[in-house]
Amino acid sequence: MSDIYQRLMAVESGEDGFDRHVFACILAKGASEAPRPLGRAVGLGRAELERLLARFFPAARWLLDGAGEDAGEDALEEPDLRRLLVGNATRPGAEEAGWLAAMVARRSLEADHLWQDLGLTRRADLSGLLNRHFAPLAARNIRDMKWKKFFYRQMCEDEGVSICKSPVCDTCTDFAKCYGPEE
Repeated sequence: MSDIYQRLMAVESGEDGFDRHVFACILAKGASEAPRPLGRAVGLGRAELERLLARFFPAARWLLDGAGEDAGEDALEEPDLRRLLVGNATRPGAEEAGWLAAMVARRSLEADHLWQDLGLTRRADLSGLLNRHFAPLAARNIRDMKWKKFFYRQMCEDEGVSICKSPVCDTCTDFAKCYGPEE
């Protein structure tokens, strides 16, 4: 995975360094899951991947060889999570927010902490990504709830569904599983 990341970051594109880092991490993580097509791994169709690569990694067209054509959907809630993210984009309509919404939604279906599923090096990178591109949503996570739990909680609240075992989180037996560091 780190070889792919290094190759992506080796050629400068003139785009923001943090965003390049985030996209390189996600693409490297997805590419490391071969034979699963890259597009399915990261939640982007071929046309979206082509635009992302042209903008952030113009020398990396080689990644399209294993991209596949259609990203599909991996779970019923994936479109809802994409909508939650896009609906809370810092810059509505920004192409990178749409790409990230799809990528975060797809990678959130994996088994580890979200920052790990995205291939990021630390949770702070995930918080930085969310604060930068989905600030209204990130601002609602005032108690540092783990991001996947937070997203699902937000989707349930939007639907009027209560998922807490306790009326107050501080008294819940799962408090330590929902809040705090993910080291």
